[in-house]
Amino acid sequence: MPMLQIAIKVLISAGVVVAVSELAKRSSVLGAVMASLPITSLLAFVLLYLDTGDAESVAKLSTDIFWLVIPSLVLFVAFPLLLRAGIGFWLSLLSASLATMTAYGVMLWLLPAIHVQLHS
Repeated sequence: MPMLQIAIKVLISAGVVVAVSELAKRSSVLGAVMASLPITSLLAFVLLYLDTGDAESVAKLSTDIFWLVIPSLVLFVAFPLLLRAGIGFWLSLLSASLATMTAYGVMLWLLPAIHVQLHS
């Protein structure tokens, strides 16, 4: 992949993160709306399709993302609970991140048990 394409992808991704943090300074609701949009997934779908022209690869990615969004929600429950319990920001962030990683592990273990196979 040409270096220019990679640089454009990096700039777009960084732009989204900056936009979310700037919006959140003005309104947590607007920042949350932008952050909750599946912008990363949409960009990945478009870029994967442009790179490969393979709609089936995009469909597989979309399905896999669906199953892995579920454990990611642990972060959004655990983090504010820890902060509101008086635990410091960094320890709360670390703890919520570890809980989220654990949830991913549980999900990856559970999916085959319920006959769901992620694509490799």
